[in-house]
Amino acid sequence: MPSPTAASQAVAPVTITLDEAILRARSNEPGFAAAVAASRVSNLDRSIARSALLPSVVYHNQFIYTQPADGATGSNNASATSSTTGSSPRFIANNAVHEYVSQGSVSETIGLQQITAVSRASAVAAVASAELEIARRGLVSAVVGLFYGSLAADHKLAVAQRASQEASSFTLLTEQRETAREAAHADVVKAQLQQQQRERDVADATLQVQRSRLELAVLLFPDPRAPFALSVPATPASLTSRAEVETAATHLNPELQSAISSLRVSSLDVNAARAAYLPDLSLNFAYGIDAAQFAARGSDGSHNLGYSATATLDIPVWDWLSTQHKIRQAQILRDVAKTTLSATQRHLIAQLDESYAEASVARDQLQSLELSAETARESLRLTRLRYTAGEATVFEVVDAQNSLTSAELAREDGITRYQTALANLQILTGTI
Repeated sequence: MPSPTAASQAVAPVTITLDEAILRARSNEPGFAAAVAASRVSNLDRSIARSALLPSVVYHNQFIYTQPADGATGSNNASATSSTTGSSPRFIANNAVHEYVSQGSVSETIGLQQITAVSRASAVAAVASAELEIARRGLVSAVVGLFYGSLAADHKLAVAQRASQEASSFTLLTEQRETAREAAHADVVKAQLQQQQRERDVADATLQVQRSRLELAVLLFPDPRAPFALSVPATPASLTSRAEVETAATHLNPELQSAISSLRVSSLDVNAARAAYLPDLSLNFAYGIDAAQFAARGSDGSHNLGYSATATLDIPVWDWLSTQHKIRQAQILRDVAKTTLSATQRHLIAQLDESYAEASVARDQLQSLELSAETARESLRLTRLRYTAGEATVFEVVDAQNSLTSAELAREDGITRYQTALANLQILTGTI
């Protein structure tokens, strides 16, 4: 049986920072893994397109057997009949009854379509790289929301527990005053109702903590029930200047890069479609044997080894306007890509202004929210003193309790709002 020390070490919670949470999520999230695979595949497609521009080499080996002719036509000579039967194939397209082919062949096709395919593969790889960055930032955004949501749930649970303790303490105070005949029983009832509500609030806050931690743990651990603790800096990071944010967002925005690369792909598709009007040049060089004997020399001493070369130029003449229609299709898709790029640029400007304004307002409200919580705490203290002295009613105390709880919850929401807004702004600029 394990010792208590070993058992406590086995269930010790792991401390998780935001950076570590993002790193763990990148290893576990299937959507991000699919984006990584798509980017790697597109890079291989670019390599394949480049290889198509280079000559291909194969070593070709073949044996051909053709049924021999039955006999010589138009001749009664026995020797001629025997010769024809032994060496002439029945199919005129074949060279001999027994034919051996063993050749090394080098082939190359030169055309605008092949050259354009390389540029297009590079553009597609750029699109996949941008889409990978979009997927990464989307994952980071999800982790940020779950991380700070779970952290806020922990803090709100602490607020609910403090409010429950305060309500319990006030209930005890009202009972003591009732016993001393200094307060009516209605004060005790009101305090008990407040205490019961706060206990329900603690139960709801506990459930929210469990739910938020499970949602985050699904991205971080193989077992979402694994214990962990969240760690954040005591002071939130400061907000950078607007000029720095705009510069980083313009140069590092993946949506903009994806739209630009997609437009380049569409333009190259137009060029590739137009390339169908141009001829393709095919070159082939072969060296080896193509003879009736599998040998470097024939039975009569002749050389079987040799080479051959061919050059083919295919000039398109008429294809029933299919090429023209393909060009028009590519142009239509290119126009859509232009519209998408323009919309992405406008969306980036609006998103940047919105995110920066959100972070600025949330930062400016932090001090005010903290001051409201301190004021509500002092108000509750003074109101309880007045109630103890018989100068305040139970309703004033309950109202002060509710005001403090609301102020503390608003403060936690404000902190979470600023942290989330700042993280979203960092995601937009590519600094996280």
